[in-house]
Amino acid sequence: MAVPSWLAPPPPPPPPPMAVPSWLERLRAARKTALVQDGKRKIHYLFEDGKEMAEEYDIKTGQLISRKWREKNTLGGTGKWQVEVGEPTSPLLGALESELITESSSNPIFMRKDTLSSFQWRIRNLPYPKEVYSVSVEEEQRCCVIRTTNKKYYKKFSIPDLDRYHLPLDAAALSFTHANNTLIITYQKPKEILAAEEQLQKELKKIKAANSGDGDCKTQ
Repeated sequence: MAVPSWLAPPPPPPPPPMAVPSWLERLRAARKTALVQDGKRKIHYLFEDGKEMAEEYDIKTGQLISRKWREKNTLGGTGKWQVEVGEPTSPLLGALESELITESSSNPIFMRKDTLSSFQWRIRNLPYPKEVYSVSVEEEQRCCVIRTTNKKYYKKFSIPDLDRYHLPLDAAALSFTHANNTLIITYQKPKEILAAEEQLQKELKKIKAANSGDGDCKTQ
């Protein structure tokens, strides 16, 4: 005889989801190598999945100067470094490099250059006045969008730091200005990012860093 549904025991609860390590936990778990050179603290991270991250900080201020990533390619070899923060690397090589750069020097150059309190992007070679530009947040797509009324420039870009910490984009944190043919976009870092960066700096300073003349870097 079938048991009435209202007498049947409730189904067991689903198993709890596996905890995803926070970004700060992943940084702590990574194998880190440190080097002090030219007034910079250089940190190399090797993660469990084989990805590599290299960062450079100003030794006096703790300001992030550059961040780049590298991972294995499809054949298992070492891929090229991809710049996230800092001056973009030129893919141009060979004898014609300087000539080619000169010819393309009028093209917009997009780069990220943070401050201690904000994420900041600079797009050089944009000669139009400030009123031509608009910068907005696309919450569903988790990106920022640059538009121009004259249809001369359009750019979408994400903020990987917010994705890593699973934080929402806030339109109120976004602002921009324009000077010297450069569009400067600023996004104020949320308090969660500021607290995490402060904690990370304390931990990075604990790594015994080699000086540039010491040979091998120190590893943690």
